Parts: sequence; C-alpha cells; structure tokens
Amino acid sequence: MNPAVDLYLQNAKQWPKELQQLRNIVLETGLIEELKWKQPCYTYKGVNVLIISAFKDFCVISFLKGALMFDSEKILHKPGENSQSVRFMRFTSVPEIIKLKAHILAYIIEAIEIEKAGLKVDTSQNKILVFPEELFLTFKENPAFETAFMALTIGRQRAYNMYFSDSKQAKTRQQRIEKNIPRILNGFGMNDCTCGLSKKKPGCDGSHKQLHAT
Repeated sequence: MNPAVDLYLQNAKQWPKELQQLRNIVLETGLIEELKWKQPCYTYKGVNVLIISAFKDFCVISFLKGALMFDSEKILHKPGENSQSVRFMRFTSVPEIIKLKAHILAYIIEAIEIEKAGLKVDTSQNKILVFPEELFLTFKENPAFETAFMALTIGRQRAYNMYFSDSKQAKTRQQRIEKNIPRILNGFGMNDCTCGLSKKKPGCDGSHKQLHAT
C-alpha cells in the first residue's frame, strides 16, 4: 500500500468506501500502487495499467488499454466517443463491487497479461478523419491551406476538425475555418503558443495575456 493513496482515500469526499473496496481488490493482483494525476494508479513493471477514481455519479476502474480487452461480461464503457484506448467499469455501491469481485479480478488479470505480451492499441483506423464540406471547399479554393493542414500532426488535424465540425450551421463552420487559416498556414495547432511567451511550448500557458496588460 502506498501512503500517498492512504491519504487520498482519507480525504476522499465522493465514494470513499467504494474506492477502498476497489483498492483492496486491485492490490490482490500484485500491481504496484502509486498516486498519479492525483488518483490511485496501478502499474506493472513501471507501465500504467489502471486507475481508480471518483466522479459525481459513480466511481470507476479505468483500464488504460481497455480497448484490447475481451469484455466477456459487457461491463466496460468508453469515456467518450473519441476515446481510442481507455475503457472503464463504473460502480455506485460496495455491495455491487463485492458481487462483481470475481469479474473485476479477471479483468485486471487480463489487463496485466496484455502488458506482459507487450500489446499496443492500434489507432490507425482513428487516423481517418471525416472533414466537413466547408473544409473541402476551402482546400479547393486555397491549395496552400490544404498543404499546411495536411502537414499538421494527426492530433492537431483531429482537434481542428472536431472544432470545425462541432457547429450545426454551415455559416459558423466556415467562419471557424477562415479564422484559423493563419494559424494553420504557420503550422500551429489550436492550443499552440503563437506569441512566443509561453513557458510550456508548444502549448499556450496564457502568457500572451501579458501583451494586453502592458
């Protein structure tokens, strides 16, 4: 047991008993307990395997390579539509956790075996992006813009594409594209620093606000 996790559980305001029950089950598997991202994290030979955490409506065990798991009991959930790897089990009571203990242990052992085998999540299919029509039209009108967009990393492309596609109105989608053309032509992602002041490059840490304060 890790003292940092002891302290975390002592101060937990949401689902403390449930988190403790999950912790006890996880520790039966021999995983190493650490505190990462302010949450109990369990590792195998230094590799993160799973995390336990609490949300408003439930607590969870998150398997970092859950997409590779068989999920025979159909109890794993995706955190979001665009989640490529993580899958989680959610719980709302200690009796529920105790009832599912055998399945929880089996899933954890499967996750450990995935790490032992060195398996990786294949995200190649997720690299195929579906662009809105307005973006294709802008590519046709501005070939330099298309070249610059395609030169971005797949993560930066995906972030822009999600932002452009998020609006239901074609006018708004077009406005968002046009507003970001200069950034893209200069090779910047949506959250990249463009002023040069950030101390956490390439990300923006808000230092550009100094320009408006002076």
